[in-house]
Amino acid sequence: MARTVHDASLGSRTARADLDPSGQPYYRNLEPGLLHLGYRKPKRGAGKWLARVYVGDGDYRHYPIGVADDLADADNKLFFSFKQAQECARKILRERAGGGVGTVADAVAAYLKYLEDESRSAASVKNVRHTLEAHVIPELGGIELAKLTSETLKDWFIALSRKPARVRTRKGQPPRHRTHSDDPDHKRARRVSANRARASLVAALNHAFIAGHIGSDLAWRRVRPFKGVDVAKVRYLSIAESKRLINAANPEFRPLLQAAFLTGGRYGGLAQLAISDFDSDANTLRLRTRKGDGSERVFHVHLTDEAQEFFRTICAGRRGSDLIFTHDDGRPWGKSHQDDQMEEASRRAGIRPAANFHVTRHTFASHAIMNGAPLMVVAAALGHVDTRMVEKHYGHLAPSYTADTIRRAAPKFGIKPTGNVRPLR
Repeated sequence: MARTVHDASLGSRTARADLDPSGQPYYRNLEPGLLHLGYRKPKRGAGKWLARVYVGDGDYRHYPIGVADDLADADNKLFFSFKQAQECARKILRERAGGGVGTVADAVAAYLKYLEDESRSAASVKNVRHTLEAHVIPELGGIELAKLTSETLKDWFIALSRKPARVRTRKGQPPRHRTHSDDPDHKRARRVSANRARASLVAALNHAFIAGHIGSDLAWRRVRPFKGVDVAKVRYLSIAESKRLINAANPEFRPLLQAAFLTGGRYGGLAQLAISDFDSDANTLRLRTRKGDGSERVFHVHLTDEAQEFFRTICAGRRGSDLIFTHDDGRPWGKSHQDDQMEEASRRAGIRPAANFHVTRHTFASHAIMNGAPLMVVAAALGHVDTRMVEKHYGHLAPSYTADTIRRAAPKFGIKPTGNVRPLR
């Protein structure tokens, strides 16, 4: 329960009698920047209590409480003492918060409910929930929003960036972490994870701030994310490696893998393809991608001659409502079904570390750009609305005047490789 605030000017009827009548209330701060208790002193008669609640963007909302006990004893119904008026003001704040957002855990719960009410995709809400419950609630959940400081948040953020990655465990088991590593890429990955957790926390706190549950956003605005850590080295396979991986794949899984190399499509988008999504007249494939806000966007991929022949063959004689890719028993490919398949195919093909399914998308984009495809064309094929992501991950692969000039003009020393080991073809 919040403590009772004392005030020499408003705390008693005797003190209030000495105040000058005023059209503007006398205020006492109850929650810094968030809640004030006001007393309006008239020229005649008893004064009145009101609550002033901050609602964001420099605005306040005023709520009447009742008559002060200036001329009659307080009964907490019609006439209110200074202490009773405080309790009413805090109750107004809790009701406005929809049940009371007082701690970081409350803010997180309110934010997750907001995402669900906004019809965000179940997967995106689940990811945000996992991040907040794993990295935020254990360390910060019990802290009151009014007492949240930038120092506390900075200490949490730095500690999180240095903590080894979590290992997936069964439900109900305590969390486990990988062994600590000084590898630079491991350090970069941990900072990426810390940035992601910070972003989710900031979103929850901003939601609480806009709703008026906290008076200032300075505490988390002062905690800046790590810069220059989001771009990892993009891994793609050579054409020879890609062929080996396809040949090594389980026959049940191979068509889905082939489609990924031919289109650059994501696993989820390819797994839900129906026969009707292939247009044999326009030679296009209709793919879907789900955004973070829960919306779905449809885009069309233009197919190469090789891809056209592949889809014509696999779709021939089948109903338009049938899924293109299924398990041998007709079950659809579900979440994570591809992981073990990629691990096994990589082992058989001698590809280490094992390739994940997303490497097919990187392979498609990387070779298309190295073969001269404009960045905008590749971006459209991947389902992006602009070239930012393509430039970020693949821009260095695009043919350029600088690269061509260096390769042509730089000195050549006639150095021959030593040893008998040659790359696999």
